[in-house]
Amino acid sequence: MKRSELQNFIRAIPDFPKAGILFRDITPLLKDPRAFAATVDLLADEFIGEDVDYVVAIEARGYVIGAPLAYKLGAGLIPVRKPGKLPYTTIKADYALEYGTNSLEVHSDALAQGNRVIVVDDLLATGGTASATKSLVERLGGEVIGAGFIIELAALGGRAKLGSTPVRTLLTY
Repeated sequence: MKRSELQNFIRAIPDFPKAGILFRDITPLLKDPRAFAATVDLLADEFIGEDVDYVVAIEARGYVIGAPLAYKLGAGLIPVRKPGKLPYTTIKADYALEYGTNSLEVHSDALAQGNRVIVVDDLLATGGTASATKSLVERLGGEVIGAGFIIELAALGGRAKLGSTPVRTLLTY
């Protein structure tokens, strides 16, 4: 399946979760075995040969793509979660929302100095969660060698918040 065909499996839902937002829903893509497999394969192709130690996946939809991607790349999987969800000692990063702030956490022993990681989520919008995740990785001594997303909402400028980190997306709106 071609990258452009994946667009047929993205559902646009107006006014969700609030008025004026056009939500890009990936559940039809996940439901279709061929589209889901193609998504994992196409994203894995973006990172083959990059010597990835870990895929750092952002809660919750990032896990759906992050786990099979880690498997395909022969890498480990590290979950980044909302506060209070991880059972061991954590470090936390805050990030801005248009109506306040939120936080993400990762286990304090998740990475060692020099580990090469990619950050993965379903969607790159304003870049807040991806940027916070990148900062967690760097605080633990890891090196973010790339970031991968199924969808990028380019007009929201999230890519800029990741600085010089190479960003790879399958679909751009």
